Amino acid sequence: MWKKVVPLMLAATIVAGEALAQNEPYWPQAPADGGPAHPAIDSHSTLVDKWNSGDLGLDQMRQLGLSVFSTPFNTYDGFGDGPFDPTETDPRAFGMRPTLQGNGLVLRVNGLDAQSCNECHTIVKSSTRPPTLGIGGVGGMVQQAIIMPTMIDVGDSSDDRTQYEANHDPDLPLTFDGTADFSGRFANPPFLFGGGGVELLAKEMTADLQDALHLAEASPAGTVVDLDTHGVSFGTLESLGGGSVDFSGVEGISHDLVVRPFGRKGENFSMRDFDRGAMQFHFGIQPVEVIGAGVDGDGDGVSDEVTIGEMTALHFFDVANPRPAKARVRGKTDKDDDDAGTALFDNLGCAGCHMPVLTTQVPSVPLAYPEVPAEPFSNVYAWVDLVEADFDRAPGAGVLVPLFSDLKRHDMGPALAETLEPSSAPLEIPNTHFVTARLWGVADTAPYLHDGRAATLYQAIWYHGGEAETARDAFIDGLSTADQRLLLRFLGRLRTPNRPNEELLPLP
Repeated sequence: MWKKVVPLMLAATIVAGEALAQNEPYWPQAPADGGPAHPAIDSHSTLVDKWNSGDLGLDQMRQLGLSVFSTPFNTYDGFGDGPFDPTETDPRAFGMRPTLQGNGLVLRVNGLDAQSCNECHTIVKSSTRPPTLGIGGVGGMVQQAIIMPTMIDVGDSSDDRTQYEANHDPDLPLTFDGTADFSGRFANPPFLFGGGGVELLAKEMTADLQDALHLAEASPAGTVVDLDTHGVSFGTLESLGGGSVDFSGVEGISHDLVVRPFGRKGENFSMRDFDRGAMQFHFGIQPVEVIGAGVDGDGDGVSDEVTIGEMTALHFFDVANPRPAKARVRGKTDKDDDDAGTALFDNLGCAGCHMPVLTTQVPSVPLAYPEVPAEPFSNVYAWVDLVEADFDRAPGAGVLVPLFSDLKRHDMGPALAETLEPSSAPLEIPNTHFVTARLWGVADTAPYLHDGRAATLYQAIWYHGGEAETARDAFIDGLSTADQRLLLRFLGRLRTPNRPNEELLPLP
């Protein structure tokens, strides 16, 4: 039975300050109107039981997750942030945002900007004409997210900002200079392909770094412990004795020593962790595992908007996405100029951060709930074999992950700096720091860089600064045009998968 119809005049009541009763619907609802767009999925425990018994295989789990990924949510699912409440203290926070012209659902700036995950991840190959659309790809300029802004000066104002509230970045200029000043983050959606390999690497690296931390805590004062894992150095720790540690030698990672490969800034430790925030930010959908069971976190009259089981199914889909094209595993070249392009990539220093291949210790990625960032192998309920996601086995027990990244954050210099205000910056990541972009699939995924400002690969290299400035100058100023083209052709063979996830269609 549908919940009772609520007159639209209810919005005026909310503005006047009268709160909705728990689970009282904000939107008009009636039996003739249908119902939730997304069908119910089994509970987390039931899904795990069916997985362990073999009643649900990987492709069936992926199909369930694809249904979560691709369904355009509606108000019966909990889509939207619900009614405006003037007593709420942060209008930028999830569940508290205003909407454009008071339409109740859409904001577009600072989220409430889509109805489904696939709405932003639609372009499998931007290099074809027309672009190849599909499931789990990148987004174009129109799909970019505008995150946590406090000011967008579209009129190129020269105001002295006396009319703006405190907490704006005092270094953000407001002059008549052709720049639409912006205080926030502008993010181009990346693809999901190969995400399971990236997540497994991050979890293994985190476990190694946590072991190093425990060693430093237990060591005598003055002991220096290297933070080396999977061929990547995150600097050093020095014991101060008595369980205390000096973190000043740590590089490219937060002091909790949790590797976070997801998000342009390196903010999320797993794909599920990313999804929790994305559900709230983009759709106003409140995950049970964030706000609790039976809780109507945004006052729209709908509780349990996305269940733990639905998030589990989505996580299966995420990590089992096929990896980008196989031809680029180092040592398996099949073009005459590939070796020359590889040599240039190495000699310029590009491979120092864009490490072509990292190797995992085991072949399967663990899925956990609840997740503990610093304990990646706690609460594991399933292991997903990455060979089934098209990864090659490595000599030994793991798989090869040809991602062209070290999964560290690096200072990319002022030209690429964001203008996110310090009070809004998660994990206190500086505006010039970004996690090394994974280059696999780069030939098919223009535009480039975190905000899509580079239309070509040459331009993406040209924008590099900070720690990458030496390699950038060696490419721009030190190479002949012929050698530049050779390197760009090398990058031009890093392709996305063909027809990814289409074997899962039609949806159940």
